[in-house]
Amino acid sequence: MSEQAQITGEMVEGLFRRASGEYLFARWGRPVVPVVFGVEAQTLATVKGAVEAVVALAGHKMAEADPELGANLMIFFFRDWQELLEVPNLDHLIDGLQDLVARLDDQGANQYRVFRFDKDGAIRACFAFVRMDAALDEVPAEVIALSQAVQMILLWSDTAFNEHSPLAVARGVTVLRPEIAAVIAAAYDPVMPAVADDPSHALRLAARAGLRHEEAAQVVRDLSREVGEADLEDKDGA
Repeated sequence: MSEQAQITGEMVEGLFRRASGEYLFARWGRPVVPVVFGVEAQTLATVKGAVEAVVALAGHKMAEADPELGANLMIFFFRDWQELLEVPNLDHLIDGLQDLVARLDDQGANQYRVFRFDKDGAIRACFAFVRMDAALDEVPAEVIALSQAVQMILLWSDTAFNEHSPLAVARGVTVLRPEIAAVIAAAYDPVMPAVADDPSHALRLAARAGLRHEEAAQVVRDLSREVGEADLEDKDGA
């Protein structure tokens, strides 16, 4: 694996400072209950496995049902944005769905996420939309699944991964970047707040993530096995 990036307050702040200039951090305030639409059974298992692995990395919980929504993490895979307009009752869950679909269609976007929050500002639901275009058709299911799982676990900035993906290639295998794994784990530390809008939070989060950076490489190896990637150690010995 390439040298791990240093975890600094500036680096962490960039993960949660939005394009508008606002610093906003939030983590899940309730157990995650995923449901996946538009995939075959094998891919369904891969996606749910990725979600379970990232939730475990965070030290958070999953549940069989959410008392309010039934499922609070809904991941949709499809070929055309217009297909979302045919999903029963989705317009009741997503305000302005028709306008959103038109905008994403015009932009040629291949993914989008909508978050919902509880009264305290913690995440209570996430709707993830993945349009399988020509580019994503070339990406292994394990990589798409891990990417989606990482991007739903925290309210990252809308520009957080514009320059650098949360994933990286190590010895030919796509894995979660150790510094991102460390930030996720630190973000769910019980001593850290579930919601923050003061940039000083980034300094606290960076310090705590730095303490977990050394263990992140092993966590990443375990995570890659959970989502169906090849075992890096086995690959070295091949």
